[in-house]
Amino acid sequence: MKLKLLLLLVSFVLTPGLALAQTGGETSGKSPPGAAIASGHALATDAGLRILREGGNAFDAAVAVSSTLSVVEPISSGLGGGGFFLLHDAESGRDVFLDAREIAPRSATPEAYLDKSGNLDSDRAENGPWSAGIPGLPAALVELAGKYGRLPLKTSLQPAIRIAEEGFPVYARMARGYASRRDVMDRYPGTRAVYAPNGKPIKEGDLFKQPDLARTLRALADKGFDGFYRGEVADRLLKGVKDEGGLWTADELAGYRVKERTPISFDYRGWKITTAPPPSSGGIALASMLQILEGWDLAKLDEPHRVHLVVEAMRRAYRDRTFYLGDPDFVKIPQRTLTSRDYAAGLRATINPDKATPSDLLSGKQTPLEDDETTHFSIIDKEGNRVAATQTVNLLYGSGLIPPGTGVLLNDEMDDFALKPGTPNAFGVMGFDANAPKPGKRMLSSMTPTFMESKDKVAVLGTPGGSRIITMVLLGVLGYDAGLDAQAVAALPRYHHQWLPDEIEAESNAFSPQTAAALQAMGHKLDLPGDSAAGGRGSSHVWGNLQTVEWDKTRGVLSGGSDPRNPVGAAKVEPAR
Repeated sequence: MKLKLLLLLVSFVLTPGLALAQTGGETSGKSPPGAAIASGHALATDAGLRILREGGNAFDAAVAVSSTLSVVEPISSGLGGGGFFLLHDAESGRDVFLDAREIAPRSATPEAYLDKSGNLDSDRAENGPWSAGIPGLPAALVELAGKYGRLPLKTSLQPAIRIAEEGFPVYARMARGYASRRDVMDRYPGTRAVYAPNGKPIKEGDLFKQPDLARTLRALADKGFDGFYRGEVADRLLKGVKDEGGLWTADELAGYRVKERTPISFDYRGWKITTAPPPSSGGIALASMLQILEGWDLAKLDEPHRVHLVVEAMRRAYRDRTFYLGDPDFVKIPQRTLTSRDYAAGLRATINPDKATPSDLLSGKQTPLEDDETTHFSIIDKEGNRVAATQTVNLLYGSGLIPPGTGVLLNDEMDDFALKPGTPNAFGVMGFDANAPKPGKRMLSSMTPTFMESKDKVAVLGTPGGSRIITMVLLGVLGYDAGLDAQAVAALPRYHHQWLPDEIEAESNAFSPQTAAALQAMGHKLDLPGDSAAGGRGSSHVWGNLQTVEWDKTRGVLSGGSDPRNPVGAAKVEPAR
């Protein structure tokens, strides 16, 4: 059964850019035989391993990895953004979700994002000071170190501070991203000073130093929360936003707080899945999709029918995402219903196993119910503590704005709100009242850090990718369930459906010509890269940057998988000492 699905999946796995990292022997135990970290940059993975060697646990390592990614992956995340941290404490067995999502400032009313004709002003929503929410990532680092870690915050931030001061080589993705956003980033003096010093824009191979960011990290290391949200750094952030026409206030900056939330947990075919609750839409959508799919034995199906059913589950979950999900502190979310097996069974009953359901046949109105952006890293330490963390500044290089003297590239997460109900955002997803902006509200997210645990295995996974994050994690879960190893899961080809627009997007080589033709015969519209014979108007060739680690408890083996689409990523395993 599962062997057939495994062979189907393996036949489409891309050639890994990194060998599978693993350690351990043929022995089982209650604790892993070492530690494993997978992240989007080798320097961040190394920073986390260094902190583990200095006596830290997975949560200290998370501080080091997160802050280092903030230095070396400014295209994807940073101190000016936010993130979600899913934690597992091995000693207590407790899972907790740290919500460090950005919040809307008081000035960010829906009317502020409309032009004179009443249409969404995309430039204001995606670029500059009005696009930025109050950052949450620095507060998360303070919380992780102070409440869950063993080492002082100052110790765990040292690798990031050193790299910001000494610099690192600009890599191809970073240079390409800057070139695509340069027209926006050149608007702001603080940004030009960092990315085009002396008028010369950064290019691949340059040594990229960030002394202002190093000073901001030192202030955070020395003073904790007050080193960023109050005092000199805060004053410079406020002034930089104001000078460019935006409006933040000192009290809302100082009033930011990380929130602890209860993760979503459910079972799927012998796996306990623990994942992100609102304001992430990922966990609810993942629960819905997997519980719809457990009604079929996917391993018995041919590839076109298997893909068809997965797509139909995606379609229905994203339809519900559009209408019901938002910040749980502001809107009542029918979470119990949306994650229930009974509700999933009802959605499953609407699926024709041989024919696509046009999205316009699923209600476009809310019905009554009872109840290369972003980055991810995964960690397991030798005690069994786990971290799955996804952090972001939203679009490439966020808002493009660095307030002078801070080195902090601000996010453009305001675009993740439904700034004009029913109008798609930069990722093509829509929202309505549940995700409308309000002062202090957290915008809906797709970030889906996830744990999987069976009687003999533990896996930690997640990925960037905007609205495609949830479906990439779904395919990763299905890959692990089919028996793939960590590197094969990270390399799996990807496809996606989000209700509207009504089409399947897919990477290059995700489908054979025969499968593409069979899906079209079922009524699916395909959006494939290039001028494929299967049709499509040309989506991106590759998506995401999945980072995952796995502990095989039966064999006593740790392994890691880093997405081969990202050549600077790294999964490394270190034996217990």
